[in-house]
Amino acid sequence: MGRKLPDWLKVNYNKEAVDEVSHLMADLKLNTVCKEANCPNLGECFKKKTATFMILGSVCTRNCRFCNVSNGHAAEVDPEEPINLALAVKTLGLKHVVITSVTRDDLADGGAAHFASTIEAVRKYNPDTTIEVLIPDLEGVHEHLDIVINANPNVINHNIETVKYLYADVRPQADYERSLHVLKYVKEKAPDIITKTGIMVGLGETDEQVYEVMDDCLKVNCDIFTIGQYLRPSENHIELKEYVTPEKFEEYKKVGQEKGFKYIASGPLVRSSYKAEEASGVFNKEK
Repeated sequence: MGRKLPDWLKVNYNKEAVDEVSHLMADLKLNTVCKEANCPNLGECFKKKTATFMILGSVCTRNCRFCNVSNGHAAEVDPEEPINLALAVKTLGLKHVVITSVTRDDLADGGAAHFASTIEAVRKYNPDTTIEVLIPDLEGVHEHLDIVINANPNVINHNIETVKYLYADVRPQADYERSLHVLKYVKEKAPDIITKTGIMVGLGETDEQVYEVMDDCLKVNCDIFTIGQYLRPSENHIELKEYVTPEKFEEYKKVGQEKGFKYIASGPLVRSSYKAEEASGVFNKEK
């Protein structure tokens, strides 16, 4: 029996805005993580004509127990995707674009070169747009991470997703230390690139475990930290333990600020890409 959704998680769905952006994505053969992951902010963001693009197909080679993205046999990489995405950014007039992907362990470089090509295409057609990439762990391979780093996006985000204690249950094909190492390596190689990560709560974690993640991320000089509510996509996904109150999210935000993050977003509807332009804007970096 499902838990009743609290009022603070109920959002209005702007069908007209969603349809408009969805048609553009379909015309250009693009995916958005907004729809694939069933994001609760989809209506709000699409109304503002902002979206988080998902490259490298819509099928993931991993099967994290929280995620609504399909997993299985991944599709061939579309060589036209970088330019099509760049044209979509231009059509939507985006000032800040977020580009993520499914995990592609089947590709020799994990999709790193495709990320780089996409960054370069977006920059060519949209020189004033800031670029944020939300990358998989690329199996922690430095040479693959270097490909993305050398393309010089403004922000590199890699989500920790959950506390260390829950990794085996929530992310059985990932590794907590490896994800931390990705953030550490990026900052060491390119100190001017903003690094970012995030977790979801409501999976049974304790406050102490949340603060441990914060401390671990600060040790690798991560700049931005986001915290949002886990929403169970289906009965086949990992069980929801609780709906965390807005007051608790405010407490997490206050603690994170005191610990030293340069920017922290914490709230029931916060997702790693939600209002991403606001987070990156506090740095006032020009690339």
